[in-house]
Amino acid sequence: MIFLATELVENKLKLLPEKPGCYLMKDINGTVIYVGKSKNLKNRVRSYFKSKQVGRRAELVKEIRDYDIITVSTDKEAFLLEITLIKKYQPYYNVQLKQGTGYPYIEITNERDPQTKLTSVIHKDKGYYFGPYPNVYAAQATLKFIQKVFPLRRCNGHQGRPCLYYHMGQCLGACFKNVPQKEYDDQIKRIKRFLNGDIASVKQDLIQRMEEASADLEFERAAEIRDQLKYIEETVEKQKIISNDNTQRDIFNFYVDKSWLSVQIFFLRQAKLLRRETKVFPLTEENEPEDEFTSFIVQFYGQRNRVLPKEILVPEGIDNEDLSEILHVPVRTPQRGQKKALLEMAKENAKLKLDDKFRLLELGNRKTKGAQKEIFDALGLPYGHVIESFDHSHIQGADPVSALVVFKDGEPDKTSYRKYKLKGEVEHQNGGDELRNTREVVRRRYGRLLREHKKMPDLILMDGGQIQVEACEDVLRNELNLNIPVAGMVKDDKHRTNHLLFGDPINGEAFKLIPLDPKSQGFYLMTRIQDEVHRFAITFHRRTHAKNALSSRLDEIKGIGPKSRNKLLREFGSLKKIKEASIDDLRNAGLTLTQAQSVKLTL
Repeated sequence: MIFLATELVENKLKLLPEKPGCYLMKDINGTVIYVGKSKNLKNRVRSYFKSKQVGRRAELVKEIRDYDIITVSTDKEAFLLEITLIKKYQPYYNVQLKQGTGYPYIEITNERDPQTKLTSVIHKDKGYYFGPYPNVYAAQATLKFIQKVFPLRRCNGHQGRPCLYYHMGQCLGACFKNVPQKEYDDQIKRIKRFLNGDIASVKQDLIQRMEEASADLEFERAAEIRDQLKYIEETVEKQKIISNDNTQRDIFNFYVDKSWLSVQIFFLRQAKLLRRETKVFPLTEENEPEDEFTSFIVQFYGQRNRVLPKEILVPEGIDNEDLSEILHVPVRTPQRGQKKALLEMAKENAKLKLDDKFRLLELGNRKTKGAQKEIFDALGLPYGHVIESFDHSHIQGADPVSALVVFKDGEPDKTSYRKYKLKGEVEHQNGGDELRNTREVVRRRYGRLLREHKKMPDLILMDGGQIQVEACEDVLRNELNLNIPVAGMVKDDKHRTNHLLFGDPINGEAFKLIPLDPKSQGFYLMTRIQDEVHRFAITFHRRTHAKNALSSRLDEIKGIGPKSRNKLLREFGSLKKIKEASIDDLRNAGLTLTQAQSVKLTL
């Protein structure tokens, strides 16, 4: 289908230069919904409105009401600018990657007295990071093994006397003496060699100790050593050797079909395939998937907690030189042998993932995007991508909170969920402060989005009736000058959602109840949103209430002030765990001996 451009766009198309640069497509609200780049802006931008469009690109063009361009000198500059603009605007139709891997790393810290620890955040602090490790429990067990066999520092530093770990042989003594730098350096070399896969001598020693423990009938000790062996193999020796060297490599390949792009990533560490990731997303630039693939790689390494390897392998057709210059690591395309076979295997896996996606796509769209369209159609609104919903929770006025959930195209976007501790108390008898809570959370949410120039939702669903809807609309219209549609999710006398409440009294439109077919996907989505926001609010309130109750108990303990209380809350999180902690555990959390004894006596 060919979409007719607006008069404004038609006039701007005549002025497009034949230069490289970036273009920013905007919707009716002036929000940037897509960022692209081209060697020839005139040809690329005109193609959106002068050519037949299908799929994802057709959806995009249907929403375009204006655009801006930025010209640059070279295609490489356009590429770098595109990545910057995508990060800045987070456009809906561009590929959006979730931050972080969710997997832990083992870190050797860069300090005078270094230590080994697990971390999920990579800092540019010149520390050594190994991983990420998909099996969290195996990584934890391996770290404990390292701390026992290759000790560095396990205490908080100099305290004038040896710590408990020093007496256990798990600390080199930074707690009471100046440990020579060479002693640390030698130990770090051993740890790095171990984590890089040289575990033969360690395994041999463990096997010998296990056999000796078994021969001495110390079966519990033998089982403990057996588990250590298992965890080490899981973390450090997870796969068989599949490469001829120990170079850290990431292998990227892709497969395209029906305007969808599937990317497969293999992570090779210590000459083994440590893990893999797959990303599948719809294409907007149908004719140039290589551009989207290249952009994906740069964004991938622009995320937090992404460590660049020593080498990246990509298929033919990619500008390896420019990509290498941007990422500052070699980017190569193997022509033969084992590396080429791995690249082809990555493509085959990308194809399998995309085939699975197609089998589920039709059913998924009907249950998600189609369901969301039913809600907008019932309200007489044009389709919108984002729905936000609020709910409040309290116990007879105590610890009032509010929760926000976000659904994008019918699916929960949990990274966008928000929690709010409310300032006012709820007067349960007359419900008067229910309005104040609604006003407060709406003011805080959308006032912040305004200040940060972020995109507003297309619809707000309040978990309540006319009172909550009117309070929300009053803040939006009269305080923030926003015109976001607001509807209420109304329950029947059996506390089951059965209607939407919608209207605009400010503009003379009375509220009315709008039914949804109880057997429709739209009705199912509405009840799912309501259940989700209620669950999220209740869960948050229970944690807040429990934490406040725990704080009160700790405040009653003699010698425990706010700082000590916070140390205990951070370290243990619950009264039960504090009760179960030993004196040494409490002292390691930062308490003095007197404070720790007071806690044990009181609890």
